[in-house]
Amino acid sequence: MAGGRRLRAWWSTLGGPMVVLTVLTACAGPYQYYGGTEVHDATTTEVVGEWENVEGTRVVFREDGTALFEKLDGQDFDFENGWRLSGTGTWRLADGDGGQVVRLTPTARTRVERRSPATETDAPALEPPSTYRWSFYVDRDRHDKLKLFFFHGDPDVGNTYVMTRGPVS
Repeated sequence: MAGGRRLRAWWSTLGGPMVVLTVLTACAGPYQYYGGTEVHDATTTEVVGEWENVEGTRVVFREDGTALFEKLDGQDFDFENGWRLSGTGTWRLADGDGGQVVRLTPTARTRVERRSPATETDAPALEPPSTYRWSFYVDRDRHDKLKLFFFHGDPDVGNTYVMTRGPVS
């Protein structure tokens, strides 16, 4: 009988907080607590040039702080909306506690496309927001070459949209 009382006392003391913590962390994926790459040594010279993605995305960061982008998907949950944006914009390399990011802000749209999903639905294509900004995390590969990425889709999954250096012109 004494053991049963101890078990009930233990459950009433720790059980409630454990349930609350379980509920609060159930949707905590890698992106939600991502602290950055800790890369602080990238230069604008390294960022300048053409970058591409396996999905046909192309971004050109120019020395004067302007950019050209083609078929760039939305980041985070906006990726799920299926739009791809092409246009021109401005960019800057920013440094924070967790590392550097390249911020790309569109100034003019030249084309809005819809990414082809694996299975077509009858849902209407959502338009991209009228204002938007991408934040590409700056990282280095095993050869110390720069790579840029952002997270897309459900944050619990932690999918990355990686941009690698394009052909040198």
